[in-house]
Amino acid sequence: MTSASMAERGLTSARIRHYHHRIVLQRLRRLGEASKADLARAANLTNTAIGEIVSDLQSYGLISVVGKRYHGQRGQPATLLRLEPTGAYGIGVRIDRNRIETALVDLGGNLVDKRSHDHPLPPPQEALALIAADVAALHATAEDASPGRVLGIGLAQPYNLGAWLDRLNLDIPALAQWDSFDFAAALQEAVGLDVHAENDGTAAAIAELFYGFGRESDDFVYFFIGPAIGGGVVLAGDYRRGATGNAGDVAVLPVPPSRLPSTPPPKGPFDILLARASIAALMRHLDWHGHKVSGPNDLPAAIAACPQALEEWIADCVEALVGPVLSAQALLDVPNVVLDGDLGPPIMKEIVARLETALVAAIPEARSAPTLRLGTFGSTAHALGAATLPLFIDFAPRATVSASARPIASLGETRA
Repeated sequence: MTSASMAERGLTSARIRHYHHRIVLQRLRRLGEASKADLARAANLTNTAIGEIVSDLQSYGLISVVGKRYHGQRGQPATLLRLEPTGAYGIGVRIDRNRIETALVDLGGNLVDKRSHDHPLPPPQEALALIAADVAALHATAEDASPGRVLGIGLAQPYNLGAWLDRLNLDIPALAQWDSFDFAAALQEAVGLDVHAENDGTAAAIAELFYGFGRESDDFVYFFIGPAIGGGVVLAGDYRRGATGNAGDVAVLPVPPSRLPSTPPPKGPFDILLARASIAALMRHLDWHGHKVSGPNDLPAAIAACPQALEEWIADCVEALVGPVLSAQALLDVPNVVLDGDLGPPIMKEIVARLETALVAAIPEARSAPTLRLGTFGSTAHALGAATLPLFIDFAPRATVSASARPIASLGETRA
């Protein structure tokens, strides 16, 4: 189907996010395969309504038939439906203080291709040229496979990139320029695709909600240990943004000062979590031990050369996480906490195992420790979640969503 014919059929980012169509796509995404009756129950819609919606989505090429479900020998077999992966694509961009990643993701949540750059974040205009080139390459890949099916770009970017540099042990002068630069608007103008921005921690939590642990649980708090630490909140099967889009901003939660000699003392009686539970803190501690780490790519060799530093940092990181995890559980009444990060499965599994033990020891009387789960996607979570934004998430009615005009509707909300 050509781009023109698709436009005639109504396949646009606005159309795919039409409330009931969007809800059915979400339910089908979570179920994997489902009949019309399954979808009617899951979406709380009538069989007639589901029939019309399924017909629409099939005509747009967004869902397809995968087979039949037989229940004994009586009655007609149920037709099973699934998302059609090549029916639509999103491009996700992750911007962090030491990393840029751009990914092409299909409607099924499959990572088709990606580009990444591991180095200190350059000034916005320089980063714009780099990302625009990566977007063009990934867009061409999607066009070769399914012309006219890219619905837009999602941008996952930390707020306040120029803040807390002393706690992150960073000296990157270009970061100060980012807090006053509307990167989403500039990227949209440069590449000609709609751009939708989201906090990076929330974007990673969206990936977990749509394609990971969210298929099993409706309620969890998400922590991601990256260069800093970020997070997100999922309640009742929906991610939560908060008043300013910063729900789950675990980086600034107050914690006791670190015991590590490498950590500079805070200005007051408390520090913030990112000063202890972050890759920046690990890099700083390795440097204190005499193993200079210029960037994430240097970490494996430095850790291999000084496992003692890793051991000491993990102990401090886990100690710092106990209070924030228990506070999140107490405030939100969530039974599950998902912990993910850029450090790779072996280190993240060790952190999860030690944190489980620490939580059991610290849990108050008459309460149970939350269930900890290792995150599903590691370093690809932010770009995957960002790429999902133009595919499923309901936005304010404007093409560009930037730092000054963030999306205000969550998955479960309707909009006139």
